[in-house]
Amino acid sequence: MNEPLSELMGTAMDKIHGMISSNTCIGDPIVMADGTTLVPVSRVSYGFASGGNDKAGNNAKTGVWGGGGAAEKVEPVGFLLIRDGGARMVSIQAPAFTTADRLLDLLPELMEKLEGYLDKYLLKRKRAN
Repeated sequence: MNEPLSELMGTAMDKIHGMISSNTCIGDPIVMADGTTLVPVSRVSYGFASGGNDKAGNNAKTGVWGGGGAAEKVEPVGFLLIRDGGARMVSIQAPAFTTADRLLDLLPELMEKLEGYLDKYLLKRKRAN
């Protein structure tokens, strides 16, 4: 059985899927002269809508009618900086407005520092024993 609207929606979704891939979110690595690697990171959002009619009704003309639309937004958010065996995220977004947002932005850096202090403490303690 031929389902024109299902085919329309299926084709549209296939096209959207082809536009958005993991390469859209995580870009191609950029290797600098000093060996540092930058990997662009983006936030991707998209929407899709379609509708139509393939049934003849009292007030409808016979035949099939339909339509669809899609929108995609790619927003750069930062770079993954890989250097000297370590990696960290460098944000390029506007600073946070609320205290909670600021804390969430600082959390990865605080965790990295805490890990460094803990490593130093454990090493010092191991040497003492």
